[in-house]
Amino acid sequence: MRLGFEHIYAALPPVFHTDVQPAAVPAPALLAWNDALADELCLDAAAIRPVAHELFSGRQLPEDARPIALAYAGHQFAHFVPALGDGRALLLGELRDCRGTLRDVQFKGSGRTPWSRTGDGLAAVGPMLREYLVSEAMHALGIPTTRSLAVVATGAQVRREMLLPGAILTRVAASHVRVGTFEYFAARGDAHSTQALLDYCIARHYPELRGAADAPLEFLRAVAARQAHLVALWCGVGFIHGVMNTDNMAISGETIDYGPCAFMDAYDPATVFSSIDHRGRYSYGNQSAVAQWNLARLAECLLPLMQGEVEEKVARATAAVDGFTGQFDAAFLRQMRLKLGLTQPQPGDTELVQELLRVMHAARADFTLTFRQLADAVDGGRLSALENADRWLDRWRTRLALEPMPTADRRAALRAVNPAFIPRNHRVEAALEAASARGDMAPFNVLLALVQRPFDDHPGFEAWMLPPADHERVPATFCGT
Repeated sequence: MRLGFEHIYAALPPVFHTDVQPAAVPAPALLAWNDALADELCLDAAAIRPVAHELFSGRQLPEDARPIALAYAGHQFAHFVPALGDGRALLLGELRDCRGTLRDVQFKGSGRTPWSRTGDGLAAVGPMLREYLVSEAMHALGIPTTRSLAVVATGAQVRREMLLPGAILTRVAASHVRVGTFEYFAARGDAHSTQALLDYCIARHYPELRGAADAPLEFLRAVAARQAHLVALWCGVGFIHGVMNTDNMAISGETIDYGPCAFMDAYDPATVFSSIDHRGRYSYGNQSAVAQWNLARLAECLLPLMQGEVEEKVARATAAVDGFTGQFDAAFLRQMRLKLGLTQPQPGDTELVQELLRVMHAARADFTLTFRQLADAVDGGRLSALENADRWLDRWRTRLALEPMPTADRRAALRAVNPAFIPRNHRVEAALEAASARGDMAPFNVLLALVQRPFDDHPGFEAWMLPPADHERVPATFCGT
């Protein structure tokens, strides 16, 4: 079966990638299939689904697939690793979706590649279902993200702390070029390949920059703007990526690589979920600073390609990176205004937001429920998720009065931007445990259905809105490698 693959990235010189075949799997079985995404990709889901377990396990690849492992480097917890690459992933090719946009289709967990180092290149059912679930939740929340087309159980066992059932995820992305991809070539002093990569990214993601007088500088500014928007959206829903290494920062501005990620329950900027983030580098409140740090590493890669003398290039690149702070602050404030039911900027809005967050932090109020309950508080109601908030509520209602709106319309606007359902970590872990240990996909499918419509009420599932009880808390997540 042919799916219509193109091979734009594979046409780049061999230094960018390596041809690799996926490992053989003994007994593939389809665990999850994304009909909506298949429709977006103009795939014939009715024809594909009966053989999806074969096509998306690698046992019977699409005839027009050309699997390649991509080269990249990266700063991991601020330490540079010059050769990372796709150690357990293979790009099958690109498909044009129904709008004509190129989308990468990639296996994850399909076996060893030349970049695997000491790893096995495999993945377990739990982490692959986590990426499917959380990426679908992010998409439903309107946050740029990679998507998941399928998860296939391989029938093999993967050795981690214990033997776990194996799986392969099929991921769809705007592309898989990362800051670390630029670092790979820059670290080798390969300006020719860095330029080729820049040209590729401009053609694919930033075509408006073609012919720019200083395209590398404009590219840096454009990537910074997208990252500011993306991280502000993360923070607006309490999402914590977990491992914001430069090899996990996509040039396209999409969220990529859902490893030890989670959504915050009680509001605390110091919240960390990743089991390996012992110093809080990738905490909720540090995500914008880390994004800026990553952009500085991209700037270093692009400097040799920029116009002008060295001092001038450094000054312009530094200004572009420094400008990220203002871009993020403005994007986050826009997001917070929407979450508070405000549409017109007014003096004091920043202080209104900061005061609410201070009150939430002091009370350890649930992030998601506090904002969701605002819809019921516009005309005098209280916030059960946040005690001792009367002073702030009075100030907020006074601010709302500057933008008169019928109460019903205000409530609808607030409910349209503040989700009721997120993939809370204790629910995610319970669903993954059921699927992995018992082969029971029912909890996963229930949670998936809820987070795919996060702004609806879903009568009968109110308990799934709630934060965990003390005995239910899951404070750490793992990357699965």
